[in-house]
Amino acid sequence: MLGLRSDQRGLFEADHLYLDYVGKGSFYGFLASQRGLLFRDEEFAELYCRNNGRDSVPPSLLATTLLLQTYDRVSDEEAKERADFDIRWKVALGVAIEEQPFAKSTLQIFRSHLVLHQKIRDVFQRSLQFAKQAGYVRGHRMKVALDTSYILGRGAVKDTYNLLADGIMQVVRELAALEGKETEVLAKEQGLERYFGSSIKGEAAIDSACALHADRWDDEEARQTFLRGIVSDAERVVQLAKQAQSGLPREDPERGHIVKAAELLGQLLLQDVEYKEEGAVLKEGVSRDRIPSVHDPEIRHGHKSSSKRFDGYKAAVVVDTDSQLITAVEVLPGNAADNTRALEMVEQSEQNTGCRVEEAIGDCAYGDGATRQAFVEAGRTLVAKVPGRPNKAYFPKEDFQIDLDSGTCTCPSGQVSQIRQRMKSHPDGQGGWQRPRGFAFDAAVCGVCALKSKCVASKKDKGRTVSLHPQEALLQKARSFQHSEAFAEYRLRRQAAEHRLARLVQLGIRQARYFGRVKTHFQLLLAATVANLTLVAARMGMMRRAGCKAFSGVLSFAQHFSSLYKGFFNFFI
Repeated sequence: MLGLRSDQRGLFEADHLYLDYVGKGSFYGFLASQRGLLFRDEEFAELYCRNNGRDSVPPSLLATTLLLQTYDRVSDEEAKERADFDIRWKVALGVAIEEQPFAKSTLQIFRSHLVLHQKIRDVFQRSLQFAKQAGYVRGHRMKVALDTSYILGRGAVKDTYNLLADGIMQVVRELAALEGKETEVLAKEQGLERYFGSSIKGEAAIDSACALHADRWDDEEARQTFLRGIVSDAERVVQLAKQAQSGLPREDPERGHIVKAAELLGQLLLQDVEYKEEGAVLKEGVSRDRIPSVHDPEIRHGHKSSSKRFDGYKAAVVVDTDSQLITAVEVLPGNAADNTRALEMVEQSEQNTGCRVEEAIGDCAYGDGATRQAFVEAGRTLVAKVPGRPNKAYFPKEDFQIDLDSGTCTCPSGQVSQIRQRMKSHPDGQGGWQRPRGFAFDAAVCGVCALKSKCVASKKDKGRTVSLHPQEALLQKARSFQHSEAFAEYRLRRQAAEHRLARLVQLGIRQARYFGRVKTHFQLLLAATVANLTLVAARMGMMRRAGCKAFSGVLSFAQHFSSLYKGFFNFFI
């Protein structure tokens, strides 16, 4: 049953006895001052049985614990110990000094319920409601900035050999559980015991019966033989899984586990292996949606630049540029474009805050034509720099004066083209193809032009061509605006998202604590909640700013020690 905290404060609770010692201006003191206000037990009633069982640990206490855990970046075990023995946590939780308020499993189960019932969004929205109640946010309209940063995945990333070995192991474990056998027993029966060592490549190097030896790793033929043996075992395991699931009803959960493991193994084979006349070989290049980890199949290879690559997810945030509050967050696949779900996140910001978004601001990753068109069709304004062109050797398209009304294009030398034609088809960036309209300058005119070497890339007798983007009018308008003085304000406003992402990194989002996008999203929402609460509390004078934390802690301890010394001295006088 739902456990409720009494509204009446106890004389022996830590926040009554030690609040001044811990510091009213600390995050712990701030949470103590918000007991019964930030979270109410009744808000979590749907997670508990209404009329049966023992009273639970009050959910408001556990929700506060999750905030403390995020703020101090500690594990579940450490959170349990701090709640039992750390006076700062006891003050924040409002429990007696000798009380041990919850078990580690209780905190883990509560977290699981929040994830399962999607209640963590309510916790995040509570930080935005608190900002309004505190008077920090007064307006009903806002300008928001969008940005992303990478999150390193929790799962171990491995090469193809060990990745296939992990996939084989996972299927064998599910088959062993179905047959009621020990995993090692079934593996030995099927001749698969070599996959249950520390590393399939390491085991091969020390196994004299294997075709691959340490001194032959540079031998291409030996590597291919080694790979084909793994692929053969993987295909055999997939067939065993198909046979096992065929005799189980569709609703059987064990069948679902086997199907999931077998599908993952099959996907690993398809993404990394191709079949030629001589047999299975590694694919050249990297598959677009490659799975790099069996332990966390949702992480992807991503990159923030041509040289900065990572394996994991992307944290996408929306920030109110005036209040600096984080209004929406999302976890995207690591290989997703930064502008993925941008419009949806802006709409989500309005739902979370109850405020109308007047303008959305992004960097050049949000400045493509398709994203602009989506915002226009939704009746929204997007301000973002148009992506530049990397080729600086020739005049870029921006140096040509294109008049869409008259249908003319003027080149840098003053030549005008009125010939509009269908240009060569090219990808539209969304999985399809498009054949845009454009302009073609006469080859004879370009051939005698003094600027030809800086304008025409083709070595053949061809003139310059200029294609029109499907959203050319929107892009022209954006280019004109980004060169105006008014754009400087938006450049400054966009920095709000970068600052808030830096704060989230301080709170630990650079490394995922859990497996999977859903739980990583939970982590991101908690970090955003703490970031919002500390921002509002510091700006409203309820809490010290972060830079004063260490000095104030020393001062608080010195004041406490001084009071003890005076009391001890007065006792003897």
